[in-house]
Amino acid sequence: MVCSTGRVIGFVALSAIAAECTIALASPPPAPAAEDWRNLRNGIVLPDEGYCDQPYVVITHDGNWLCTMTTGKGIEGQRGQHVVATISTDRGKTWSPLIDIEPADGPEASWAMPLLTPSGRVYVFYDYNGDRINTLGDRKDIRADMLGWYVYKYSDDHGRTWSKERYRLPVRMTPCDYENDFQGKVQMLWGIGKPVIAGDSVIFGFSKICKYLIERSEGWFFRSDNILTESDPAKIEWQMLPEGDIGLRSPTGGPIAEEQNLVVLSDGTLYTMYRTVEGHPCHAYSFDDGRTWTPPEFATYTPGGQRIKHPRACPRLWKTQNGKYLFWFHNNGGKDYERRNPAWISGGIERDGRIHWSQPEILLYDPEPTVRTSYPDLIEDQGRYWVTETQKEVARIHEIDASLLEGMWNQGTVKTLTQQGLAVSATSEQIASGKLAMPKIPLLRGVAGLTVELRFALNDISAGQVLLDSRDATGKGFVVKTADAAALRIELSDGSTTAFWDSDPGTIQTGRTHHVAIIVDAGPRIISYVIDGKLCDGGDARPYGWGRFSPHLLDINGDKEVRVGPTLKQAAKAIRIYTRALRTSEAIANYLSGE
Repeated sequence: MVCSTGRVIGFVALSAIAAECTIALASPPPAPAAEDWRNLRNGIVLPDEGYCDQPYVVITHDGNWLCTMTTGKGIEGQRGQHVVATISTDRGKTWSPLIDIEPADGPEASWAMPLLTPSGRVYVFYDYNGDRINTLGDRKDIRADMLGWYVYKYSDDHGRTWSKERYRLPVRMTPCDYENDFQGKVQMLWGIGKPVIAGDSVIFGFSKICKYLIERSEGWFFRSDNILTESDPAKIEWQMLPEGDIGLRSPTGGPIAEEQNLVVLSDGTLYTMYRTVEGHPCHAYSFDDGRTWTPPEFATYTPGGQRIKHPRACPRLWKTQNGKYLFWFHNNGGKDYERRNPAWISGGIERDGRIHWSQPEILLYDPEPTVRTSYPDLIEDQGRYWVTETQKEVARIHEIDASLLEGMWNQGTVKTLTQQGLAVSATSEQIASGKLAMPKIPLLRGVAGLTVELRFALNDISAGQVLLDSRDATGKGFVVKTADAAALRIELSDGSTTAFWDSDPGTIQTGRTHHVAIIVDAGPRIISYVIDGKLCDGGDARPYGWGRFSPHLLDINGDKEVRVGPTLKQAAKAIRIYTRALRTSEAIANYLSGE
């Protein structure tokens, strides 16, 4: 890859190095309003005190949106962190001043999770440093936002006021507690997501910390069978699950298994997802209301299929009103807290008692690669969808194009060729001639992009063969080549700034007919490959299957003709060029069309 800085990087450089090049460049300016709804900067900012986290929303019985969150004037974990609420009467366009659920001058209160009950009462569950623990041995002013009690309050006026009393959840002592830094005298825990209603019961996940600060963790759940009908909060009954002394852990015995959240399948089965530090999230099923769980496994798109990649970030699940599912993740094999941009999303459908996840789409991104976004929530209101997210210092809400979600849910059933943006669809005669008229590619910014689509069977996949070439005498344009390790490469240039990205190793085989969509998406500045209906994710060879390109790369219009290389001239069954970035779902539909 050649950055605008002039650095030359070989094929061994993966997306992390591509990102390094991009980061070294000046950040692009904020996108104009409504230029690309996926751009985080186009969202509506939620009110906060400085720090803000976990903005979770319920639609109350008066039709308003109630958002609870953790905020404070300092940074994460500092004194003064507390839980608040804010209300929107206009579907997220404007928000009320913050309403204290717990005051800033009290013990630390964090990680609020709201529950709307059929009666209209709203409960909120959160951490509370009720014993005011702020030291550990000779260490002073330690983070206390995950120490102490698990509590809840309630509101009977749609979140405008909250009960003076708080009620403590019965967190059962387990070996994780006795082995922690406080020898069980103080418990360490937190939760993400929102409680779910399962029949007549409510259940939500939380994580116990076995070593400060989150060096070892495991997952647990609370279930109540009477919270939906009992009006006296003191009489609500709770069970901590699973049964026994060990919570949900990593299948390899790795130290981290946390941020459990869950959905309820149509037959009442519970499905949970949670993060690890092994490059993949875990998932598990419970067929007995959370008492026991299937052995945790690294999550796969389909049973026994391709593993999902995800760093140490919140892997968020939702069940939508149509009975289908959504999964927010980051589609890379990182093993730390970084690499949370962009956010990807996958659509899930039930088959034979299991969730089958679609190939993912980019949901939200920030033009600056180092920005991290996480802890989202989904709002559905009268057939429309919104997502909240936070970057710790700013939280926003974004309306989501429903067609993106529908496309994922319909993957595998839609088999028609996408026409929007199709500028070149070569006939066999045009391919045989070796030259195609090259359309004008919009400047690579905003919602613009390029997709090069090929269907071919190569008898020779040795590296360096030019398949398509639109470059002019100055090198401006694009070229598609065979690459090392049985892969393809696209190179893009405006005459001074150049970028390339390869498909995953081993994705091209001799003599096999392949369908390849190379997608250049100008919004997030990402190049991706969809090969034979599957988005490249790096496999076992690299943490990323997609790569970034420089914000300075804009005009890639080269020659007025695109030349078909001699190898492809004999092997191509179809050549198409779109003057926009196709969605993953559209590329899969084109693959299934057979055209």
